Parts: sequence; C-alpha cells; structure tokens
Amino acid sequence: MGVAMEPGYVGFANLPNQVHRKSVKKGFEFTLMVVGESGLGKSTLVDSLFLTDLYDDTAIPRVVDRIHQTVEIETNTVEIEEKGIRLRLTVVDTPGFADAVDNTDCWQAVTNYVDQQYEAYLQDESGLNRRHIVDNRVHCCLYFICPHGHGLKPIDIAFMKTLHTKVNIVPVIAKADCLTKFEVQRLKRKILEEIDDNGIKIYTFPECDSEDDEEFVQINQELKGSIPFAVIGSNSVTDVRGKQVRVRQYPWGMAEVENPEHCDFIKLRNMLIRTHMQDLKDVTQEVHYENYRAERLSSQGEPSSPRKTIEGMKRKSGNFELEDVDTAEISEKDRMLREKEAELRRMQEMIANMQKQMAKQKGPGLDEKF
Repeated sequence: MGVAMEPGYVGFANLPNQVHRKSVKKGFEFTLMVVGESGLGKSTLVDSLFLTDLYDDTAIPRVVDRIHQTVEIETNTVEIEEKGIRLRLTVVDTPGFADAVDNTDCWQAVTNYVDQQYEAYLQDESGLNRRHIVDNRVHCCLYFICPHGHGLKPIDIAFMKTLHTKVNIVPVIAKADCLTKFEVQRLKRKILEEIDDNGIKIYTFPECDSEDDEEFVQINQELKGSIPFAVIGSNSVTDVRGKQVRVRQYPWGMAEVENPEHCDFIKLRNMLIRTHMQDLKDVTQEVHYENYRAERLSSQGEPSSPRKTIEGMKRKSGNFELEDVDTAEISEKDRMLREKEAELRRMQEMIANMQKQMAKQKGPGLDEKF
C-alpha cells in the first residue's frame, strides 16, 4: 500500500536529508594552522579543542639552537569520530616562528606552504582523477598574540598583512588567565584598532538573515563581539563540582578552560566546530583559492576559464574593469591573426620560388602553362 502524500507534495524537501547522508558517508576534512611564538600554548590549546594528543613527543629546542633557528612546517593528521561523524583533522604547526634573533621574512615558509597546498589542489582539480581529491588547503589560521604587551608587535602586523589575502586569520590572545577582565577588554580593543589601522582583513563572520534560527543569530553575535578570542588551554583534568574539568591549577585557585566566565575557549571551539567550520571552508574555496587560481591561470595565459579568472581578479582588485579583459582578449586574437597571415605569406612565397625553379629546369615552355 502506498504512502499517502499531501496535495501538491513533490518530495524535493527531502534533498537536505540526501545531502546529509552522503556527507556523513564521505566524512569531512578540515585543516587548521596555528602560528605564534613558542611558549604561548599552541599545542596545548589544539589538544584541548579536539580532545586529542597530537603533541606527545614535542621536544623543546635549546636556547643555542634558536639563534639561527628557521621556521619549520609540521603537519599532524588524526581521524576523529563522534556519533558516527568522521572528521579528518590536519593541524599545521610552525615551530621556530619569531624565535630567532633575526626574524626577517620568517613568515615566508608559511606563505610558501599555503601556496603549495593551493597549487597541489589546482593540479589535482585539473587532472584526470578528480573524484578523490584530498583537500589539504589551510581553512583557518589561529594566530596567537602574546598577552604581555600593549597590542600587536611589528612581526604580528607583518605576518597578518602578508597572509590575510591567502587564508582565514582568526587572532587569539594566548594564556589569557594572566590578565584581569579589564586588561583583557582593553587589549582586545587595542588589537582591533591596530588591525583596522593597518588594513588587515581577518575572518569576517557572515551576516545572519531572517531564515536563521534565533540560537544561531545569538551565537553569531556573541562570537563577533569576542574577537580576538582570549583563550586558555590545559591538559590537566580534575574534579570540580562532581565533573571532570580541564583546569590550570594555581596556589590561589583554578582557571577553568571551559568556563565562559574565565575565558573564550568555548566560543572559539563553537566557532571552529559547531557553527562556522563550513563557512571557513566555503570562504577558502570561493575567495582565497579562486584568487590564487585566477593569478595562476592569468600568469600562464590559459584561456580555459576566463569568467572565473575575471571574477577572482575583481575580488582582488576593486578597480579592475571587465572592459580591460575584453580588450586584452581582442588584442590577443589580433596578434594570432597577424601571425597566421604572415605564415600564409611565407608559404605563398615558397610556392612561387618552387615554381620559378621548376620553370628554369623544364625550359621556357613551362612558363606559358603557368
């Protein structure tokens, strides 16, 4: 017996369920980069965010080794499963960043790595087997800011100005438990002012519309107001009010990692995992990757996708006009036509020379035939 359907019911309302089943079966990929000086708790925070142990064998370099230390790129990948949902998490660490005596262009290794992942994805996308492309592009960069000071350091500004067009940058204030609430708010305002004054574009939360539920709208507003996130990380677990809680223990008491009154750890984790992970991936695909792809194709002169190239260049430069591209395409066609005409003239001259030679060999009677 068939299932009774409402009048006018077609069934495409079940499409979200189909997408959900397909996504769950395939699993999800996410690449997180952490950048900042040594000793700011990057490894501890990542372990706290995803409840993993990615940095068990981390070695602390000696002071002598840091004199000429260069920035390295270390990647750790782990498969996380929660309620049947699989996440392939890749964490990109940058040991040695800002640790040397001379830190000139120390962000170059990070820039090269980000570009290499875009290039690898572009090559895979242009290849024959595009069904099983592994996405290792950096979807989010957590930039750790030292809590001791009065805002951003010159190296912080230089790094973010270099990377802000290539990756989603989310600034965080590390080890926020060493600051009072008033000091945290003052430092946040100072950092945002310096980011704005230097024209740095950090990750922008999407605007909500009337179709979003009230809970998401409220969470989105709270996250916007919390940038940069003041965070605490810890791998020490103790019993607090009958619950196992991650804390930092001090002689005067405890700072609870997952307590919203103590830090913004919960807000950062909600943003990365619960609410904005897909948006971070979408911005990476539609903005940063398209910009890189447009630059690569335009530099190669490849006309395979002029429309996407134009869109990517428009995103990058506000004063870029479509007419400029059309003029460039027309001039390129004119050049090719001139080359073809010159080649035809050369062939005609060769044929004429051959005819003259044949006429000389056969005698004067042959000229009359031609």
